[in-house]
Amino acid sequence: MLIITIKQGKEKSLLAGDPWIYPTAIERVDGKPQEKSKPGSTAIVQTSSRQFIGRAAYNAHSQIRARMWSYKEDEPVDHAMIKRRVKAAVAKRLPALRAAGPNALLPLVLGEEDGLSGLLVHSWSGQDGYLICQFNSGGVEAWKVAIVQALLAETGCPNVYQRSDELIRKGEGLPFISRVLAGEEPPDHVLVIEGNQRYSMDLCTGFKFPKLRS
Repeated sequence: MLIITIKQGKEKSLLAGDPWIYPTAIERVDGKPQEKSKPGSTAIVQTSSRQFIGRAAYNAHSQIRARMWSYKEDEPVDHAMIKRRVKAAVAKRLPALRAAGPNALLPLVLGEEDGLSGLLVHSWSGQDGYLICQFNSGGVEAWKVAIVQALLAETGCPNVYQRSDELIRKGEGLPFISRVLAGEEPPDHVLVIEGNQRYSMDLCTGFKFPKLRS
C-alpha cells in the first residue's frame, strides 16, 4: 500500500474534513512504482510526523492527487466498505425513489456527500428503468465492480449504464468509456420528468432535447 506524507501544516484542511489532497500538500509518496501509476490505488495518509490521518485513493494523473476514503484507522478500504457506502446512499434516497412516478429522474449517489468521491448515479423510471453512473475519479473507477454489484442489490434495477465525460475522464488519466455495465442499453430517447420539468433525453449521453409542454 502507498503512503502519502503530508507537508507540515497542510494536514489542517484534511483534519477539518476537506476530502481532496492537491500536489502542493504532499511531501512525498512512498510505495511500488506500479501502485503509484495506477489511478485509484489505496494509500495511507500521514502527517510529517508519521501520525495516521486516514486512507485515500491516489491518482498521480489527476490535479486532485488523492481523495480521502476514511479517517478511521480501523476501517479498511475494501468491498465491504464500498458496498456499505452505496447501501447508505441508496437508503437515504429510497423514499423519494419509491414515491416517484414513471419517467422520474432522481439522484441516488452524489460523490463526496456519500463518501464516494467522483461517483454520480441517477435513477430513471425506478426499478423498471435504468441506473446511469458516472465514474469521475480513479478511486471509484477502481471499485466499479463492487459499486455495480451494490447498486443492483440495493435498488432491484437490473439495468446499469456507464456515461462518461471525456474531459473529466482524461483529467483523471482514465479511458473514455460509455457502455452497459448490467442489463440492457437505454433507448435513444426517453421522456424525463425532473421536478416540474419535462423533456426528452438521451440517457447514454445526457443530451437534453427541446423541453416538452406540461
